[in-house]
Amino acid sequence: MPSLSSSADKENQTQWFKEWFNHPLYLALYSHRNREEATACVRMILQETGIEATLSSPPALLDIACGAGRHALEFARQGWNVTANDLSPFLLEEARKEAAQESLELRFTGKDMRDISETASYRMVVQLFTSFGYFDSIDEDRKVVSAVFRALQPDGWYVLDLINPSYLKQHLVERSSRTIGGMHVTENRVLEQSRITKQITITPETGNALRFAESVRLYSSGEIREMLEDEGFILDRIAGDYSGTPFTEGESQRMILFSKKH
Repeated sequence: MPSLSSSADKENQTQWFKEWFNHPLYLALYSHRNREEATACVRMILQETGIEATLSSPPALLDIACGAGRHALEFARQGWNVTANDLSPFLLEEARKEAAQESLELRFTGKDMRDISETASYRMVVQLFTSFGYFDSIDEDRKVVSAVFRALQPDGWYVLDLINPSYLKQHLVERSSRTIGGMHVTENRVLEQSRITKQITITPETGNALRFAESVRLYSSGEIREMLEDEGFILDRIAGDYSGTPFTEGESQRMILFSKKH
């Protein structure tokens, strides 16, 4: 992995999500994260929380980092009153286009997740596909949890989907490469100081290579439980995958936390 030594490089590393999530190649790289996976995840969430939408009173839901809307759209299909939020104008527009094609009504917002300002507005807030831990400090992550707590109604659910660091440490692939639509993609991963950082190099058939970065803080189950409980949440259960299998520290790839506001 190239070193990030200059102040400009450090700033780019800090703000990686603003550039990378707003680039069309992001969706090409993660095309395997498809509607079928999102549908399975949403069905599992609805089963675990036991909330059913009704036409007379559709529950309100915030997808705090909706991306191109895979999960937000599925919740809307299930009858929820959905607010789909993301910082990326490109990804929000992709979600809007799919919603329009299906005549689904969603509210779209483009807020930084630290600046969610609603109070007691939602029955559920979801934060899926490792959309937590982007920032430099733990305090900034705490701001997100605080914003979610405020935004939830009493007895509301917060569903937070993270990488399981115990599994990642055992199965880390430091370098991988693949071809996507004629583009050669190389990914280099480094695990250090409770962060997983990935350098992505995309080389098209013609033209110069493009480089992007991802960097996410990792939380153990104990650390994230403490953060949630400090805010006032009660952790109800943890699932280990999108089918709802119970979480196992050393074996589960995901860590999907179901917490309630009381």
